[in-house]
Amino acid sequence: MVIAVSRVEDLRLPFMPPLCPDNLFGHLIATAVPGVEEWRGGAYRRTLRLTHGPGVVALTSLADHIGCRLTLHDPRDLPAAVALCRRLLDLDADPIAVDRALSADPQLAAVIRRAPGRRVPGTVDGAELALRAVLGQQVSTAAARTHAGRLVLAHGEPVNDPDGGLTHLFPDAAALAELDPAGLAFPRARRSAITGLVAALAGGAIDLDPGGDWARTRAQLSALPGLGPWTVETIAMRALGDPDAFLPTDLGIRLAAEALGLPRTPAALEAHSRRWRPWRAYAVQYLWSTGDHAINRLPATDIA
Repeated sequence: MVIAVSRVEDLRLPFMPPLCPDNLFGHLIATAVPGVEEWRGGAYRRTLRLTHGPGVVALTSLADHIGCRLTLHDPRDLPAAVALCRRLLDLDADPIAVDRALSADPQLAAVIRRAPGRRVPGTVDGAELALRAVLGQQVSTAAARTHAGRLVLAHGEPVNDPDGGLTHLFPDAAALAELDPAGLAFPRARRSAITGLVAALAGGAIDLDPGGDWARTRAQLSALPGLGPWTVETIAMRALGDPDAFLPTDLGIRLAAEALGLPRTPAALEAHSRRWRPWRAYAVQYLWSTGDHAINRLPATDIA
């Protein structure tokens, strides 16, 4: 399918400052799925699945706004595309309120002062994020990108990107419902997790709308085979938009906690984290920021 050129130039997405772009764009770029996302010319670019056809967006972090260039198949999708971009970049957050609340814990305060205004990277498609979370279980960031890229090539809908290297929409659950589990290069348990999630999403058994019942969705996800607490909370944080989602079992979080003098065991860290409510998803971003990982910085060169 070819995207008709109907470009909105110099669209500005406002936000409440401060905004730290390092983890926000860094996370999206480090985990970018080839063909669906890329970093090109100082902009994060990706394809969008919209009601009236596909789209491509290029997002750039500027001093007082996010630059947004949209190429749409149908201009009727403009309001929805803008809303998805705001959700992706968490642009409706109140960083002053969040940082003030988290800074009440002296063990987080110094980290927050170094780079305030961290956002929680979201998603433009809850089902996509959920599938990618399962693909990323217990593997490296690079391996997760490779696995997702293979699914995209095999099952994604082709698009034409006149300004870059984007090639596909991420496949929806309906397209993936037909995949042969034997063709997935995963252990049997991981294949079961993927196919179980795909079936639940394709059948409408799970609602990943941010406006839905978060507790119910967590329970439904937890009941699926192979989806543990890390995966469920990742989906809650980035797909459902729960600002209090927390990942006490995440290795990066545990290492950061130890370095900051916080409890390192998941149970003790979970107990300590209750003082950060209702902003624990933002605490996750600050804890991750203490590590030397690509998710914490903008790349110097283009990455496809």
